[in-house]
Amino acid sequence: MMEGESGMTKALKVERKKKGGFFRDVARNKFSYLIALPAILYVFIFSYLSYPYMALAFQRYNYKNSTVWGVLFQGDWCGLANFKFFFNSQNAFRVTFNTLYLNILFIITGTVMAVLLALLLNELRSRKFVKTTQSVMLFPNYISWVMVSYILLSLFSTQYGVVNQFLRSIGLSGVNWYTNAGAWLGILVVMRIWKGAGMSAIIFLASIAGIDTSLYEAAAIDGANRVQMMFRITLPLIMPTVVIMTLLSLGKIMYGDFGMIYALVGDNGTLYSTTDIIDTYIFRALRQVGDMSQSTAIGLFQSVIGFVMVYGSNWLARRFYPDGALY
Repeated sequence: MMEGESGMTKALKVERKKKGGFFRDVARNKFSYLIALPAILYVFIFSYLSYPYMALAFQRYNYKNSTVWGVLFQGDWCGLANFKFFFNSQNAFRVTFNTLYLNILFIITGTVMAVLLALLLNELRSRKFVKTTQSVMLFPNYISWVMVSYILLSLFSTQYGVVNQFLRSIGLSGVNWYTNAGAWLGILVVMRIWKGAGMSAIIFLASIAGIDTSLYEAAAIDGANRVQMMFRITLPLIMPTVVIMTLLSLGKIMYGDFGMIYALVGDNGTLYSTTDIIDTYIFRALRQVGDMSQSTAIGLFQSVIGFVMVYGSNWLARRFYPDGALY
């Protein structure tokens, strides 16, 4: 009887602890939560409070009804007409394909290069050199895409670009890069790797730092070399982090990097066949037509596809690789 009462008492204590756990944790780590407060407020204001405005995707937008009450209860509902505008457009397939294709290239090449950089840096023994290299790799991440566009202009300018001057110096003719749509797939991929791989590599390096060093010691005793340790210990143990980062990237597979594409390509129509994405298409439509409802409809379409991609890819990961699933 006493054992039963003791068990019930423990269960009640655990339940009370769960109920007060969050507030007790806030009181214990108030400064940590205070640091996170700006990010929490940002997400709450610009994400959750904007949910009612998704109704604009099913309405004809009227500036007079711009409040939440006006959008929800006084809007001119038009069903799926705004979605039909996009899907019936002759550009719908092109921008959707470009968005998916570019993002798949970014995810694959960016992840591979970031993991490779992290593995190589982990093998270096000079800590001073590693820290210097990390700083150099992180520097491009803090350069704006506008500055990168001028760097590209200095490289690929038709008359004075470094690349064309080099081609002419070896007896070849210069190339008009800003009218060569096919070349920009490679240019965008390289610039994305140059700017973002360093930051991603830091995340994987942090994951590598958490690996138990006794595993490497045991492998060395068994006669394994550094390459074998890399592929048999380091890479398998950071794969859950790689999978999770990939799943998070898949959630934005329908969202192109607007800042990157618009800064590097701009309104250069000759490059639209390979570089025009949904985000730049929405921006041009909003700028030229000024219809908020059509832009909202396309944005909602992107969000739904992103949700399906995250949920579906996470289901596959949970089924075939549970260690890398988000939940």
